Amino acid sequence: METTYHALARFAQSAGLLYFVAVFLSVCAYAFWPRNRSRFERAALQPLQED
Repeated sequence: METTYHALARFAQSAGLLYFVAVFLSVCAYAFWPRNRSRFERAALQPLQED
């Protein structure tokens, strides 16, 4: 017989995994979105520019 604690722990682990997968995919989509390319290229070159 499964206790309430184990059922709740299993649900929290599954929900947490799905949440972090969704966050990871959202961050990847934002980073590789074509419209953001120029912004990231400027940010990458910024340390190389002299003031």
